[in-house]
Amino acid sequence: MTMNDSLHTLHLSGSAIAPYVADLARLRITVFREFPYLYDGTEEYEARYLQTYLNSPASIAVLVLDGEKIVGASTGLPMAHEEADFQKPFITHGFNPQTLFYCAESVLLPEYRGRSLYKTFFQGREDHARHLGGFTHLTFCGVERPVDHPLRPARYTPLDTIWRRFGYEQHPELRTTYTWKDINEVAESPKPMVFWVKTLADG
Repeated sequence: MTMNDSLHTLHLSGSAIAPYVADLARLRITVFREFPYLYDGTEEYEARYLQTYLNSPASIAVLVLDGEKIVGASTGLPMAHEEADFQKPFITHGFNPQTLFYCAESVLLPEYRGRSLYKTFFQGREDHARHLGGFTHLTFCGVERPVDHPLRPARYTPLDTIWRRFGYEQHPELRTTYTWKDINEVAESPKPMVFWVKTLADG
């Protein structure tokens, strides 16, 4: 799909994502290095992480390219295809993972923000979930950082308002932890994550 003279999108699933894994890995490392994730990642880990999406024929990757360069990406897959740690909070609170579509991340280089591309990401994943059928809810999770975190930028604004604009609500009872190394850490440590949920209405 063409967006303008330079930007265009690709919607890919499963093994079709494979040619873009290296570029996706570098993009994730670059964007998630920013607050609040502060992720000190490696391409080797990213390749292993992204293999989950290659292995799932029901996955989705919405890529935004400027010419041939990937400048943004959004991914998702059925929650049943995700790690057990991500499924557990939902099972505990009465959700059926088979009816949940997990929206993994939306990452966009800073110079391309403010162009309504997040709408493209959210709409692409929701349309994909509707096309697959059988899903009643979409969900994603975000890291929780203390307001006095030493690396929190003075002008940092959480994305909560944007997420609510797209119909998602935070569910504090749905929590997990995920482990990675922050840019100011010498080793990996667990990070608290909270889920946001949206009812998937008919398109």
